[in-house]
Amino acid sequence: MSEFEFGLIVAGNAFHRWVVHCMAAAGLRDLTPLDVLVLHHVTHRARDKRLADICFIMNIEDTHVVNYSLKKLQALGVVQASKSGKEVTYAPTQAGHDYVQRYRAIREACLIDALHADADLNRDIGELARLLRMLSGMYDQAARAAASM
Repeated sequence: MSEFEFGLIVAGNAFHRWVVHCMAAAGLRDLTPLDVLVLHHVTHRARDKRLADICFIMNIEDTHVVNYSLKKLQALGVVQASKSGKEVTYAPTQAGHDYVQRYRAIREACLIDALHADADLNRDIGELARLLRMLSGMYDQAARAAASM
């Protein structure tokens, strides 16, 4: 597990560096990795999202951290908030949607094309994703157990 955890740390840092540089190449600079990921999630599936939904899907307990990113993204004009009664939802602006589309094009050119994935590699990546989701659940359970000690 120590080897896995070290690999996860290194891969996580590389992934965070990648999303920040990719979004900067798309024209949106000075974002944290979380800001980029929140913008992507808000844009995902063209449905307005509540703060609680964003935190749940991203497995983030500290809603204030995501709320800070949402405020920052609103100030940049890439996310907008709407209120319906007591419910606040977030959606991308046209500018936010355009940045995400440019990000996707850059991702395709710099990452996906370089991967040269065939059927075997796609299967392995899918299996790795399944394993990461399973381990995420195990780490969440272990965190609950540790918190109750």
